[in-house]
Amino acid sequence: MLTASKKVITGWAMYDWANSAYNLVITSTIFPAYYDAITTVKDAAGKVLSHKVMFLGIEYESASLYNYAIAFAYLLIAFLSPILSSIADFKGNKKSFMQFFCYLGSLACCLMYWFTKDTLTLGIACAVIAAVGYCGSLVFYNAYLPEIAAEEDQDEVSAKGFAYGYIGSVLLQIICFFFVLKPEWFGITDGTFPARLSFLLVGLWWAAFSQITFATLPKSIATGVLKQGNIITNGFIELKKVWHQAGQLPVLKRYLIAFFFYSMGVQTVMLAATLFGSQVLQMATSKLIICILLIQIVAIVGAYLMAKLSDRFGNFNVLAFVVLLWTALCVAAYFVTNEMQFYILASIVGLIMGGIQSLSRSTYAKIIPEGTHETASFFSFYDVTEKIAIVIGMVSFGMVQQLTGNMRNSILALVLFFVIGFVVLLFTIKKQKENVDKLNF
Repeated sequence: MLTASKKVITGWAMYDWANSAYNLVITSTIFPAYYDAITTVKDAAGKVLSHKVMFLGIEYESASLYNYAIAFAYLLIAFLSPILSSIADFKGNKKSFMQFFCYLGSLACCLMYWFTKDTLTLGIACAVIAAVGYCGSLVFYNAYLPEIAAEEDQDEVSAKGFAYGYIGSVLLQIICFFFVLKPEWFGITDGTFPARLSFLLVGLWWAAFSQITFATLPKSIATGVLKQGNIITNGFIELKKVWHQAGQLPVLKRYLIAFFFYSMGVQTVMLAATLFGSQVLQMATSKLIICILLIQIVAIVGAYLMAKLSDRFGNFNVLAFVVLLWTALCVAAYFVTNEMQFYILASIVGLIMGGIQSLSRSTYAKIIPEGTHETASFFSFYDVTEKIAIVIGMVSFGMVQQLTGNMRNSILALVLFFVIGFVVLLFTIKKQKENVDKLNF
């Protein structure tokens, strides 16, 4: 096939520009900081008295409730993705599904404008719906790549989307900074208004810029053929088939198990870092937002650095080293007591955060059976594996804090996940060397 026109490629990449604002503003910076601020009870002197909240008649630690909500959203997506992918492939309506989830997510962000300490249920519901909209739309956005780009151009086209997303999200984040950090410039006296305005802007930004994408993307290709079952069950049948194939490929199977465990730790750290800084270290919202933004920038450098290291030392060896480094960082985080220590750890996390994500996906692509025509099924399995890992990681993090009342203890659960992932990676490296020795023999 030939790569689509520049107009179509740019239109596709613009969806990254549109939705990445959600990932930065809602997932990583302003929303978690705002959520903690309005769910924290303080005395007249500003001393924290409690992080307890009531939700649907049950008392939770506020951070635990947030973790449970995000875990629930990812569980929904893990369940829905195979079904929706199967339907979209069969009927050729990827764009329609992508539009539905885009508007669902952007509407949820807009509704967050009315999220205050008196409307906690609304805020939690919107956080779940926005996450479902974001992840759901990405399923179909990513599925467009092989339809609009020839295989030899896919890396370049994918990188263009990544670059657009980075620029777009940082640009809106900077705009929101002015309202959050300098409200007096705009005559704002309501302390909650800047954050709520940021949520509204994310929703409008997401919906508005996605119009460029929807106007230029062609109708997706319909297969009209079901390999097995029906359009509801076919996606799950394909996932089961991939798992059986992986069982006959020892290196691939071991790697997927290792990826499953260390992803529990990596994704949970990324989603819970802001709440850790605000609740445990009681850092100011402005400092947290700037810190998380710097992490995003450093992560770009980390992705390229890990790629260079993998060329020299091999993917599995670099992954094992990075997972070991994550383990050490979690242990160190347990003992963090001041902002400077948090900044140092955050800088290192940023460096290896982007690296482990990019290297994990490229490693998986390299060990998929050569010549297979079912790469979509293999990557669907990879995505579902990651989503379920996030669910378990977030629930574990929230439960430990809920039971012990101390978020530091939750970090110890992450250490366990990283250790298991590291050990399984060592077995993966051993099996890979055995395979190479057999070939050389």
